Amino acid sequence: MNTNPAGDTIATILRHDTKATSYKLALVRALTDLAVAFPDVGVDDRPVAVPLRLLADQWIAYFWPFAAPDAPIAQGQRATRDGATRQDMRFRPALTALRVAWEGAAGGPGDPADGFAAVAELRVPRRAATLPTAVRAAHEAAVAAIATALRMPIRYAGQGEWGIFARPGPLHDHRTAVIPIPGASPTDTCLVVDAPLWRTFRAMALWVDALCIHEWALFTERVTMRDDRPVDRGMAYRLLTAEPAARRPLTWERNQIRVLLLEGATFTCPWTGRSLAGETPYALDHLLPVAVLPINELWNLAPADPRFNTVEKRDRLPSTTRLAAALPHLTGTYLTYARSPTLGRALREDAALRFSRLPDDASAFPHGVARAAVGFIEGFARARNLARF
Repeated sequence: MNTNPAGDTIATILRHDTKATSYKLALVRALTDLAVAFPDVGVDDRPVAVPLRLLADQWIAYFWPFAAPDAPIAQGQRATRDGATRQDMRFRPALTALRVAWEGAAGGPGDPADGFAAVAELRVPRRAATLPTAVRAAHEAAVAAIATALRMPIRYAGQGEWGIFARPGPLHDHRTAVIPIPGASPTDTCLVVDAPLWRTFRAMALWVDALCIHEWALFTERVTMRDDRPVDRGMAYRLLTAEPAARRPLTWERNQIRVLLLEGATFTCPWTGRSLAGETPYALDHLLPVAVLPINELWNLAPADPRFNTVEKRDRLPSTTRLAAALPHLTGTYLTYARSPTLGRALREDAALRFSRLPDDASAFPHGVARAAVGFIEGFARARNLARF
């Protein structure tokens, strides 16, 4: 008896669907990662509406290492028509242009995971506004090109056409029947994913992601074997699993926190309980480390004991016990942020990009964000089976 039809659906796409490109692998991986990254959608029986632009950002991160301008790596079969070579990825020119623009703004070539850092920066409006116009324009062009390409794997996933997913459409056509990803606008073109399938993406995230990357590495080896510079499965795997690094400083956030400290505010390190006030040195800690998932949203940034952050925490996630102990300290941090009109507004804007079940009441909001952050980190650690301290 089939007890998990949603799991069988995912396995069929990954192992048995015909693949002329790595698009279907990227689609499944993106849906899996988004199911983990947005923890409070899909918790009831309503289908989830995923904006194509959000899926496109995931594809930017995944395909980034294959779009180096001086060393492109094929992601599908190429063909020549009327004397011109058809691209293996229809969005390759747009993605390569974005990579060139980003690396120019960042001061030179980076690493294969820079795509994750780029889309994280571009997702937060106040940080995106500080990027050069050329980067933002290139990002818009890449998202548009990828959103068009996304329609093909969505259409042909499973048996026949529209066998698993319905044709994407504007969110305002579905808003009474679906729950959207936080930050979605009514005019966004969205892919609608049935609730059981979304929950399976989340529950099986560790295994689905591993199978996606395994199949993707094998696919890359196959399509490049006749190239001048073939890419074996080991190299493809390393490119697909490269860890992102922070490429842009948190200058604005640090300056705002420094103003609060100079005005007499006190923070408490969420991990050690140490008081941080005045000229006391502190680290601006990513609660969820950049190497795990680059999120520069303000709720993910908290003043912390610098030695503990560097020596003990590093790129690990806190245990369930440490998260529970950190909850009141994080509530205090967000309450202090909220006392600053500038940081308070940023906290609300950033939290709205990630969580959809926060209290509107100003007095309850800091604790609501702390609970959401703790729940997110705990769920993420479990879903990815990550090292904890």
